[in-house]
Amino acid sequence: MYIRNPVEWSLDQLRSAGWGLEILFAARARRDDGGAVPAIRHIGAADIREALAKGVDDFMAFRDDVVLICVIYPVVGLVLARLAFGYALLPLVFPMASGFALVGPFAAVLLYEMSRRREHGLDANWGDGFRLLRSPALGAILGLGFMLMALFLIWLGTAWAIYSLTLGPEPPASIGGFVHDVLTTGRGWAMIVIGVGVGFLFAVLSLSISVVSFPLMIDREVRLATAVRTSVKAVVENPTGMALWGFVVAASLVLGSIPVFLGLIVVMPVLGHATWHLYRQVVVPD
Repeated sequence: MYIRNPVEWSLDQLRSAGWGLEILFAARARRDDGGAVPAIRHIGAADIREALAKGVDDFMAFRDDVVLICVIYPVVGLVLARLAFGYALLPLVFPMASGFALVGPFAAVLLYEMSRRREHGLDANWGDGFRLLRSPALGAILGLGFMLMALFLIWLGTAWAIYSLTLGPEPPASIGGFVHDVLTTGRGWAMIVIGVGVGFLFAVLSLSISVVSFPLMIDREVRLATAVRTSVKAVVENPTGMALWGFVVAASLVLGSIPVFLGLIVVMPVLGHATWHLYRQVVVPD
């Protein structure tokens, strides 16, 4: 059976995503927020600790609801890993797992809405989170979600290209042989160094365009472009704080993924709720 090169597959998916984005952007073109970017506060380690503490508090309040929602993350992770093994794409298992950091902000939109409703004293459970389906911001939220998915697909294609240039282009003959080549050969170390470096750039890009974009679009009537510019501004004006937040997210996802992704059942909702509270601390209210 012929297996398409992941780069080719990613490009095909990007073309499909592009059509969806074009439709969504056209649908949202009538909205006008004046393009004004909200003011940004400076944050530090104390603000991040506070956001995480509030995220844990929200998780404890919603644990029965969010566990039901977030059980999908380890399931998806295991399915992706099984597909990778089944189609001889073992080198993409780690890129797939690390890709949670790229699409996580979109996957957590229901959690943002639940935290928002709890903050305002409204009914808040997983069913109330789906009120976003009637939100005027739905098109913009989906548009940014498509962008993050496209970024994830580009990352997978790039990861495969890095493997092909170092240990490839042939797929590994076995798991043991692959692990041996990665950890004990110069080409394997080169793949690790290049892959981590390039992956870091993808993570920075994803963080920059999405760290406060989704909560902002849920909270206010803003265009997608305004939300993205606000997010980038938040990162530019808080390089140290956002770098620390990115490290916390990455480390948490790694720890949550180690026990066959099961830790994500707790890690993802805590980070999702904490992201809402981080947004509250970073973006100055109207």
